[in-house]
Amino acid sequence: MVPSILPKTHTWVILDSAMRALVTGGAGFIGSHLIDRLVARGDTVVALDNLSSGKLEFIQSHLDAGTVTHIQGDVTDFNAVLGAMKGIDCVFHLAANPDIRLGTRITDTDLKQGTLATYNIVEAMRRCEVKKIAFASSSVVYGEDAPLPTPENHGPCMPISLYGASKQAGEGLISSWVGTFGLQAWIFRFANIIGTRGTHGVIFDFIHKLKADPSRLEVLGNGLQEKSYMEVEDCVNGILHVMQQTDEPLNLFNLGSHDTASVRRIAEIVVEETGCHDAAIEYTGGDRGWAGDIPRAMLGIDKMMSTGYDVRFNSEAAIRHTAKALIQEIGINKEMNI
Repeated sequence: MVPSILPKTHTWVILDSAMRALVTGGAGFIGSHLIDRLVARGDTVVALDNLSSGKLEFIQSHLDAGTVTHIQGDVTDFNAVLGAMKGIDCVFHLAANPDIRLGTRITDTDLKQGTLATYNIVEAMRRCEVKKIAFASSSVVYGEDAPLPTPENHGPCMPISLYGASKQAGEGLISSWVGTFGLQAWIFRFANIIGTRGTHGVIFDFIHKLKADPSRLEVLGNGLQEKSYMEVEDCVNGILHVMQQTDEPLNLFNLGSHDTASVRRIAEIVVEETGCHDAAIEYTGGDRGWAGDIPRAMLGIDKMMSTGYDVRFNSEAAIRHTAKALIQEIGINKEMNI
């Protein structure tokens, strides 16, 4: 059995010369954690974020110190992207539609915020002669018929959500700019990333549901959906470690943990951590939570581990860590008197 917490097997490498990085979605959940790491190793950062879901408070200490500059702009606005790109050494493209379900109601959401936004990024890189990009892709590009755990060489990839299609299209745009214009790219297919500063996702939703009604917790689907979860600091550490250890023109890596957890188990953990022990967990039924949801997903991480990197948290430990952190951030104990 794999332990829930694994020892760190990596060390930080300080770059010989600091770089200037552009982080799209830099005030967001993953972006703000990445900026913490970039600043810690001596980089200066431009955060391009429209603050639709990100929060300046996540990076305020860096703004105050002058190590990060925030540009309030949208990746769908080419001129905003072009202006932010000047003088940049490396782009970390994290900005995207954070709500997969939104695409089922407004069907051009992922086209604009995913595919066209990624075009804006790589075209602005071409014009400004910026050569390096790291891209946040997703496990959902593999679709629902992939073998588990899914290796990076699985194909063809047949996503079943509009979000997944936009991520696959983004990968294609980046790989074509690598082949045509000489970019160097790192594409990271993420498991479900969770942790402090989370602003959406199943744990966040469960906590807010219990805050509104401590007596019941609605769970979309039958609760048997099962996926890998990766703690956000493990994720950003993995990004930077892999980038330091690999140097191909195009580098493709899954980032995830060693196991999975069910939505049913997540609900139980959130009930435990909130203290809402009398809450009735109610399931809406069906094998998936929404159209385009993949009931079971687990990434193969052998390639990630071959670089010498491993995670601190596996799925259940990451879930409990996240539940504790978000409960404190949201202030649920104080407001609910539990």
